[in-house]
Amino acid sequence: MPKTVITYGTFDMFHIGHLNILKRLKEKGDRLIVAVSTDEFNAVKGKKPIIPFEQRIEIVRAIKYVDLAIPEDNWEQKRTDVDKYDVDVFGIGEDWKGKFDDLEDKVEVFYLPRTEGISTTELKRVLSNFDGDKVDALKGALDVIGQIVKELS
Repeated sequence: MPKTVITYGTFDMFHIGHLNILKRLKEKGDRLIVAVSTDEFNAVKGKKPIIPFEQRIEIVRAIKYVDLAIPEDNWEQKRTDVDKYDVDVFGIGEDWKGKFDDLEDKVEVFYLPRTEGISTTELKRVLSNFDGDKVDALKGALDVIGQIVKELS
């Protein structure tokens, strides 16, 4: 019987750490579902992504390890998604260690180590040192990258 793995995240400013976690998760099963947090849900969590939701989910959908990408709208969705998609394994970055142990009554839960030296938070910190013109130029470049990914999908 095929094993389904699910994970959740914002996946803002997609980087090698994101790719590594998706690759490791795919190795845990036959099917990988990735729930990408919507902009509205990120606002509830106190996060403001740089890349809009529509582009973030398209980037995730284009990753070869991902079988299905879905929107994440609320905290409770994790428990309902486990049932809805017949999930066997819930995996997420170790920065969430212990936060989702309550799902262990339904699925195997594990926390993956982060990729050393890279994080979206650190990228945003570096970007915060840029002046407004440089940030606008970078956002424009990221929009172009998003369009290219969309066209290649």
